[in-house]
Amino acid sequence: MALGFGLISGQRAPDLERSWSDTYHEIIDLTVRAELKGYDSVWTTEHHFVDDGYMPSLLVTSAAMAQATSTISIGTGVLLAPLYHPLRLAEDAATVALLARGRLELGLGLGWSEIEFAALGADLGSRGRAMDEILQILPLAWSGEPFRWDGDVYSFPEIGVRPTPESHIPLIVGGGADAAVRRAALYADGFFSNSSLARFVHQVAIANEELENAGRDPAEFTWLFYASIFPTDDLDAALPHVWHQRWKYSDMDAAASRNGPIAATPALSDDMADKMRKASVIGSSQQIVDYLNDIKSQVDVPLRIMARSHFATLEYARQVEILDQLAEEVLPHV
Repeated sequence: MALGFGLISGQRAPDLERSWSDTYHEIIDLTVRAELKGYDSVWTTEHHFVDDGYMPSLLVTSAAMAQATSTISIGTGVLLAPLYHPLRLAEDAATVALLARGRLELGLGLGWSEIEFAALGADLGSRGRAMDEILQILPLAWSGEPFRWDGDVYSFPEIGVRPTPESHIPLIVGGGADAAVRRAALYADGFFSNSSLARFVHQVAIANEELENAGRDPAEFTWLFYASIFPTDDLDAALPHVWHQRWKYSDMDAAASRNGPIAATPALSDDMADKMRKASVIGSSQQIVDYLNDIKSQVDVPLRIMARSHFATLEYARQVEILDQLAEEVLPHV
């Protein structure tokens, strides 16, 4: 079972003296270290207009990560595809794939923020149909042959997209709904899941049925499973960082028009702390190994794990310790 690292978000913490320039240089340093430590992949994540600078430009950052490394896969987990014109997305992804010499994995998701869609001129209501078309347009755009498209959401004349990737760019769909799983089985190379174990088993069953109906081999479909993972023997010390990672999503709409300092994280209630414990994997390296191997035992599919172990509120030195601990004490046993 391969182990990836992420989701790197480019966020600044409200109480750390760290500039955005510092933050992005740390991202590159973490990517280099992840490669040296044996991770198979490193993953970024996208949102827009957030006061802490949540990463809006995944492919720009991916190109920089690729130039600093030579073997590790660079994944977007996930790029919010309906916010992009598919032809421009095809051009940018092809360019990154060439710079990375075939190491780009393009994870795509729908997005959900009304503010993001309104500000970027995209239609929230048609995002599912847009994703269906984007997943079909991208392989055509990367084929090297001129093509035309006349769909419900996108339409353009016969056109050839250049440059052409020199190898296949895997398309990975992320999401939680059954529709996202079926969409991945129809049009993509894999699925990116952040569900409970029971829900994940259900997703695999849905995808396998859809793949077989489409005449596709389930053994050739890639599954990526991720969870917030914090290796530590001090639960109380870890919970605030996991809480900030979770809370910030609820603050994003308000953050879009906020002026002034980055908003402070609210206090963690006892009820929310209990939810964080249940929704995350916080514990010793052995507990994490047991958790990941239990997931592996429940599904008979090619499985890759992504440790969502990047926490914006950590000092960089502590973040490096977590990356190293997972590589040295978890990776050899999964």
